Amino acid sequence: MSTCFRHIFFCCFLALAVVFQPGTLLARQATIADIIVTNSETELLLYFTVKNCFTDEITAGIQNGIPATFTFYVDLYQVRKGWPDKKLASHNFNHTLAYDNPKEEYRITLAEKKQENTVVSNLARAQSLMAEVNGFSAIPLSRLESDRTYRLKVKAKLAKKTLPMYFHYLIPFSSLWDFDTDWHVLEFRY
Repeated sequence: MSTCFRHIFFCCFLALAVVFQPGTLLARQATIADIIVTNSETELLLYFTVKNCFTDEITAGIQNGIPATFTFYVDLYQVRKGWPDKKLASHNFNHTLAYDNPKEEYRITLAEKKQENTVVSNLARAQSLMAEVNGFSAIPLSRLESDRTYRLKVKAKLAKKTLPMYFHYLIPFSSLWDFDTDWHVLEFRY
């Protein structure tokens, strides 16, 4: 009898775990990919992409006029043996994507570029611009010592939107807008 009870308990526990974790078995995890660190004459430059960051719910929300904001975090450390790593730079900046329904165009704001909004009519192009960081200036080269090891940490987060009044009860996908990538760490020598 106790063996049967254990099997029933295990099956109920497994069923509840699956029910209360919807989509986690099939969900695609947003990740940082394709990191490239290079330099110009005066700056250390960073390029990377966020993969799997646009779910159907996020895309539907954008097309219904809810802007999406990605916040990127970039930390740079000098690796020191026998000592804690020295933090040289810490940055965070936003990419915002909004859809203008009457004009049927997407407006992308890239905070690190300090320029006017980029306007495109193609959703795939808008998502690509939103998920890519191209040529971000992480630190002036004058602050780096040659022949040293450095650690770069990069993370992306979809900024949680707070909807006015009780709209979060009316829009069922608003809670599915949360994603937070793991820190992606890259070591390099300069």
